[in-house]
Amino acid sequence: MSAAPDLLVRDGSIFDGLGNPPVKGTLVVKDGQVVAIRQDRIQAGPETEVVEAEGCWVTPGFVDMHTHYDAEIEVAPALSESLRHGITTVVVGSCSLSLAVGKNEDLADMFCRVEAVPRDIVLPILQRHRDWEDQVEYLEHLDRLPLGPNVASYCGHSTIRAHAMGLERSLTKGVRPTVDELATMQGLVEQALDTGYLGLSIMTLRWDKMDGDRFRSRPLPSTYAGWREYNTLLREVRRREKVFQAVPDVTTKADAVMFYLASMGIVRKPLKTTIISLMDTRADRWIARIVGSAATFVNALGANFRMQALPEVFDLWADGMDVVVFEEFGAGTAALHLQDQDERSKLIQDPAYRERFRKEWTNKLLPRVFHRDFNASEIVECPDASLIGKSFAQIAQERGQDVVEVFLDLVARYGNDVRWYTVVANDRPEVLRWIVSHPAAQIGFSDAGAHLRNMAHYNFPLRLLRMVVEAEEQGRPIMSIERAIERCTGELGQWYGLDAGVLAPGRRADLVVLDPAHLDERVHASHEAPIPEFQGLVRLVRRNPELVRAVAVNGRVAVRDGEVLPSVGTERGFGQVLRSGRRTRPTLRVERLAG
Repeated sequence: MSAAPDLLVRDGSIFDGLGNPPVKGTLVVKDGQVVAIRQDRIQAGPETEVVEAEGCWVTPGFVDMHTHYDAEIEVAPALSESLRHGITTVVVGSCSLSLAVGKNEDLADMFCRVEAVPRDIVLPILQRHRDWEDQVEYLEHLDRLPLGPNVASYCGHSTIRAHAMGLERSLTKGVRPTVDELATMQGLVEQALDTGYLGLSIMTLRWDKMDGDRFRSRPLPSTYAGWREYNTLLREVRRREKVFQAVPDVTTKADAVMFYLASMGIVRKPLKTTIISLMDTRADRWIARIVGSAATFVNALGANFRMQALPEVFDLWADGMDVVVFEEFGAGTAALHLQDQDERSKLIQDPAYRERFRKEWTNKLLPRVFHRDFNASEIVECPDASLIGKSFAQIAQERGQDVVEVFLDLVARYGNDVRWYTVVANDRPEVLRWIVSHPAAQIGFSDAGAHLRNMAHYNFPLRLLRMVVEAEEQGRPIMSIERAIERCTGELGQWYGLDAGVLAPGRRADLVVLDPAHLDERVHASHEAPIPEFQGLVRLVRRNPELVRAVAVNGRVAVRDGEVLPSVGTERGFGQVLRSGRRTRPTLRVERLAG
């Protein structure tokens, strides 16, 4: 043997991320890459780190293809909440939003209200840490950060539209970009693709609103574009076989056909299109089947169409009305437009406002994603402790009042101090199993780094594995463990053109060691954890540290027993910036450690 390995993962069941059955053996790692999988006992050198994996699953690091870590990565580059669950590659720049180009104030106004991250946290972060001007420099900046996981990025359409047209013009109805402005956007897309960005992300959902005082409550810049503009920018994305990420108008579904058509390739190259999202919503029990069937149909006609999906119940916590689902109707947006809680409370107490809210809330003809059912709610925190554990409907019944009046009364009185819980989607196990098995589904859409007080989907790969094991135990198998692992690793890495998701000689040594004895119901339990770098803001998480024995990124162990090591986020050598279609380092000779 010519050189001692840097890392040995001994005696585990090794999954390659390509859907093949596991191989029992020892994974040998040198210089950040897997160099061998051996069945014999490998001698560790004095500097070799060893992970004992007897009885464990050794899998490729998981890929999270939909996050909003764009702000958090600047102050907490370890991205610990994802890393501790085995996520070794994350993608930023989603939903038309990126921090790569533009003015700091414009970027904060576009990002913060949509993603429910306080603007008074994000804007100072940009002002302190920004040392880039364009998309090339932005990835170079990320390269310099002591990253926990690997990071890739989209070119965000809202970002480049505001940069090319000026924020006000980009947010003005009926204003189309000039020839020069559109050319500038085209140049930015081409620059991004040349630099290794995954592709272009856009937004057509108008309930995502601007923050700040200048253009507050206007939809994002991307929503003001027409399909002529989108298609112009997508030409180069299609030609290079990169990715088009889109957020359709999920409220009206009016533009769904356009996304199917954009992906089709009967007389041209198919366009890799991934949209949000394939969910079994309580508001529309047919939509998942309809969307899934349509995806199957267009893919049979030559499209390359995918739908992002979560392998778990889609639940939501809300502080008063401060949650994005209230943006889908006018009365909700009117309340959220007011940043001052006293002003918001005054509005909510106004009889005319209450009548408007009631009409829109109860109107069954208005399109919706949120179920708007106060029976499906539970108060989890409130200054009036007697209300905790009850639904708004139950309180209304006890008081002999209308349930909408009760909700508005409590929000007017307590504001964000009344915290409540509901389930929005994926509550029917049989439909959820169908979703995660759908060939056009992509397992992900965690929104990690956003909606910090509202959602906790950081550990979605572990919850998929739990679902698969549970289904097997019930005698209703939905897929093999190796297939479930492939769905969260190699399948995503290959489709997105990332050097990620495969565990084999000559490939990047991003890996997770899982103890299946602890793959139990605790993966679903929610907790709260402060984010010191965000002024102690408390975020929702789900943690099961006994399950994750170890996580390594680029051959270096970053997590032990579910806890991120102190050196991660402070030392170089863990995560790297991944560029689409590129390997980040030369492939080593597989024979190097043979002997």
